[in-house]
Amino acid sequence: MSEPVVPATGQGVVHLFWRVPTADQAPVDAAAAAAAVKGAEADGVQVVPVALLGHKADVATMALGEDLWRLRDLQTDLARAGLLLADSYVSLTELSEYAKGLPEDMAQARLWPQLPPEGKPAWCFYPMSKRRWVGANWYALPYDERKELMYEHGGSGRKFAGRILQVVTGSAGVDDHEWGVTLFGQHPDDLKEVVYTMRYDTASALYGDFGTFYTGMVGELDEVLARAGVA
Repeated sequence: MSEPVVPATGQGVVHLFWRVPTADQAPVDAAAAAAAVKGAEADGVQVVPVALLGHKADVATMALGEDLWRLRDLQTDLARAGLLLADSYVSLTELSEYAKGLPEDMAQARLWPQLPPEGKPAWCFYPMSKRRWVGANWYALPYDERKELMYEHGGSGRKFAGRILQVVTGSAGVDDHEWGVTLFGQHPDDLKEVVYTMRYDTASALYGDFGTFYTGMVGELDEVLARAGVA
């Protein structure tokens, strides 16, 4: 077996977006999918199953673990169970450059979040980057100015404490955008309200670029698969 591939700090994260086969294709083996998830969890991987709304995909699995090989094995095992991969996003848990001096418990929560949070079944994911436009180049700003803008942005998010859990993971160099943002909410309109509110912050209004949004409900794997039509 290959040696583990692990981040120096934190852990790997992979969001996998699956389609359920159509009637003329080989069906999903629900027992094999359950075994894939249970096997990953036994190896310390956190797996969050999500029933997705809309046409982009049917099911999502958000997986967090230290060894990227183990995340790859989970992806392989779910594909072997008959799920069809429609999209994906790869990232790493991280402490941002603006988080220096963060209390240890808060730092650990960012690097090692315990998911899914209780009482927050509404879920969405989107990737984002900072702009490099002429006149709006985030990376041309001095550090202190960027830090101040991010503190303003974080202050807006903290207004939703208790209603929203936000998991921000870094993806510069490992996927198409620079961050992945996963939101867990008490109610679906909590998701809408927090994203709308934070878009008025300068860090987002002038410098934020967003990718595709996926939205759904967190549940146990068997229920998520059943709601997606897997018998």
